[in-house]
Amino acid sequence: MLSAADLRRALASHAPKTIPFEGHMRKAAVAAVFREASAGVELLLIVRAEDERDPWSGHMAFPGGRVDATDPHPLGAAIRETKEEVDLDLVASATHLGPLSHVLAKSHGKPVPLVIVPHVFLLEEPVTLTPEPNEVAETLFVPLAHLLDRSNRETMERRYAGVPLKFACYRFGERVLWGLTLQMIDELLGMFD
Repeated sequence: MLSAADLRRALASHAPKTIPFEGHMRKAAVAAVFREASAGVELLLIVRAEDERDPWSGHMAFPGGRVDATDPHPLGAAIRETKEEVDLDLVASATHLGPLSHVLAKSHGKPVPLVIVPHVFLLEEPVTLTPEPNEVAETLFVPLAHLLDRSNRETMERRYAGVPLKFACYRFGERVLWGLTLQMIDELLGMFD
């Protein structure tokens, strides 16, 4: 069973890869928020609200969003967006453990000019989450042990331009974790191999 101390040690020695932010690249930031529970460390995930304008509508994700001109840096955007989306004040309730590698966003299998900067946090106290219904349909904490157990990993099929493609995923009842968020989680899981 992994503990918060294990998570702290893994992040302390982690060297994330970065993508230079070029003039035409937009930036976004997300918060991978962990808490220690009786069954080990758990990871906060949201289910994004359904919105036809959102290419990641309905996906499981980390709280977060675009870096605004008012944000001092991507970390500030991750903190602000988490407060806006689930009413979680990371400054008051969590410790920032560090960044993960930058991720070049994709939509429908194609790169888009958006770099996502994930940041990892550990909750230091119990919190109550209040999802903003226009942005978040649901919040849930997933045991890290479930993600580390490779027997829980499956594949799913999506069609793009009529071509069937297979993608790695995890299932949680009716929910499916895949894509960009799974890419970020895989980096975290790799720290415990």
